[in-house]
Amino acid sequence: MTREAGRQSTRARGRVDTFGCAHPLAGEGAFRRAWPFALTSAVLATACTGGAAPPPPAGEAEEVTPVVVTRWTDRSELFMEYPPLVEGATSRFAIHFTDLATFAPVRAGGAVVRLTGSGTEAFSVDAPGRPGIFGIDVTPARAGRYRLEILLDTTALEDRHDLGDVTVHPPGGAAPAPAEETEDGAISFLKEQQWAFDFATVAAERREIADSLRIAAEIAPRTGGRADVTSPVDGRLTADLPLRPVGTPVSRDDVLAEIIPHSGHGEDRPALELAVAEARNALELMRAERTRVDRLVEAGALPARRQLEARVAEQTAEARLAAADAHLAQLDLTRTAQGDGGRDVRFLLRSPIGGVVAASDAAPGASVAQGDSLFHIVALDRVHVVGSLPEAALARLGDLSGAELEVPGFDVPLALDRLVSVGRVLDADARTVPIIYELRNPDRRLAVGQAVSLRIFASAATDGVTVPEDAVVDDAGQPVVFVQVGGESFERRPVRLGNREGGFVQIEGDIEPGERVVTLGAPLIRLAALSPQVPAHGHVH
Repeated sequence: MTREAGRQSTRARGRVDTFGCAHPLAGEGAFRRAWPFALTSAVLATACTGGAAPPPPAGEAEEVTPVVVTRWTDRSELFMEYPPLVEGATSRFAIHFTDLATFAPVRAGGAVVRLTGSGTEAFSVDAPGRPGIFGIDVTPARAGRYRLEILLDTTALEDRHDLGDVTVHPPGGAAPAPAEETEDGAISFLKEQQWAFDFATVAAERREIADSLRIAAEIAPRTGGRADVTSPVDGRLTADLPLRPVGTPVSRDDVLAEIIPHSGHGEDRPALELAVAEARNALELMRAERTRVDRLVEAGALPARRQLEARVAEQTAEARLAAADAHLAQLDLTRTAQGDGGRDVRFLLRSPIGGVVAASDAAPGASVAQGDSLFHIVALDRVHVVGSLPEAALARLGDLSGAELEVPGFDVPLALDRLVSVGRVLDADARTVPIIYELRNPDRRLAVGQAVSLRIFASAATDGVTVPEDAVVDDAGQPVVFVQVGGESFERRPVRLGNREGGFVQIEGDIEPGERVVTLGAPLIRLAALSPQVPAHGHVH
């Protein structure tokens, strides 16, 4: 059977009345399928006539077999049925248009049937009779050879399907259409069914892909991409600590916390009060001494150097008094856990790297000890992908040509930036070595610790027929693809799987480049193949 993208074949059609009796092609339901079961046909014939079916009247026209055409462009799919064209006779074209951007029926706009030969004739409708289905009556004026084109014109989609040459027969001289080629194992899945479910196809193509190995991997922080922020002193976190819950983004040098250190004098308040008193008394003595020295220097009894020494001693005494007061106040703040203390006594904890808060043990007002870990920061701008390379694959390391990351929930694999390292110390239990790649992660789509898969390419690329991995269906352990051989006809093709890359897989089997394989809805085609019934058509033209 032919499998080129544009098919033209014929099918026996009939119209069924309310008793289920098949009649010659006529009226709106001209192109619908008749049940193929001989026993059913015989029963229906008996029911219509009350006995044996009489022979057709002399001169009755033979049943007309329609022409069936399927075409694809980059933008739309055309599936069309029409009777052979006869000069002066009206042929009803049943045209089905699918928008290949969405695989939904074309719901608005016009369609045109154009015949170009000795002259040009065009027949059109302004809108589909039903979503995706355009019914056009074509009445050729003269017999001859014509070029047949189908045009689609909508606001969002314009397309043209060139169907090549067709013959318009003279009246009474129409040759019967050739019988439809038998399609062993063909599966019927109607346009109405395709449009009602998630369904899509894509053309198989030739592509170069290298041999690959898929291994388990995990997202880990890059080298230098994690940091613990610890307390440098014993103290208390200030009450105005900004909230930094897990997952909060931070920049380098952002203040994460402020610590009021302990006084360092334990609970000995009397000693601190004594120190304040001693410092105050010492300051008074230094002030009196400076006054006496100033008078003697002015009288010439002492050198000017003594005046300078007295002023320095006075300033030192002032500083000792201020320090003693601060120690006493700091002890009171520590004991009562109230107040925030002066800005000059606080320790500021800053983030050493940019990233997100992965852990936080800081609470406003809480006491901390020197060395306590308060925050754990992880950088996410760049991450490492750490895979577990099997021992058996070590011999292929010299052939590494790249890698890609497969993430659950992502439509396509991610390209990795560079190979960081390959371990050379074998894990005795798992019999693997780590292989590490680096990946940019500016939008933070990947989470540290996330389980992923690493596909490593370990050979030169080979050329072969390639389809999306979604097109391959496991049918009782046998990988198969479903090929659309006509608008409503599909075939099950067993295949052997080869190299994979970027969501595509090379296949070996009865598949040619350009043939359209089902990528979305393949399980539905499989169910249709298992069904013992032929689905009833719902087209109205």
